Amino acid sequence: MNYLWAIMILVGILYGAFHGTLPAVANGALESAKEAVTLCITMAGVMSFWVGLMEIAQKGGIIDGLSRRLRPLLRFLFPGLPMEHPACRYIATNMIANIFGLGWAATPAGLKAMKELEKLEAEKGNPEYLDNFSGSRRASREMCTFLIINISSLQLIPVNIIGYRQQYGSVSPTAIIAPAILCTAVSTLAAILFCKVMDGIARK
Repeated sequence: MNYLWAIMILVGILYGAFHGTLPAVANGALESAKEAVTLCITMAGVMSFWVGLMEIAQKGGIIDGLSRRLRPLLRFLFPGLPMEHPACRYIATNMIANIFGLGWAATPAGLKAMKELEKLEAEKGNPEYLDNFSGSRRASREMCTFLIINISSLQLIPVNIIGYRQQYGSVSPTAIIAPAILCTAVSTLAAILFCKVMDGIARK
């Protein structure tokens, strides 16, 4: 990605230099930098509000209650994962944060879930977890399933997109909610179907 961005920037500068629009390129870069700072401030406010609500829900026991309600779903998605394992709690927290559109708040829980899944595979001594040729570690089925579900990410409130639409002057920033629910529901169902098909193939 670093090379890609460097090439794009270099091409833009060279194009502007050859066509005599280099001042416009410089002005555009400065305006974009200013806009990026403004957008960051706006998103910081939006995310602080929602992450604060998540923290209140965590301390009030709401997250734990929702996590328990998600156990049947987790048992279906991760049949090889003990429900009392710490990874389950982190996975549930990650899914709840993603459902409410808090991708940034979901990241720490997702990283902790991966760490716990890694510990679980090491404890089980799963032969599929180690590459016999290089000795390096490979992602387990639970890790792959969690990653795919996390990427597909069912969202009821797309906080980031609403913040972007508000920043850029949308007349109705929340109009994206219904399409976002539909799109992410379809992507999540496709992800679950894919995981189950691949898991069935692997077991055969």
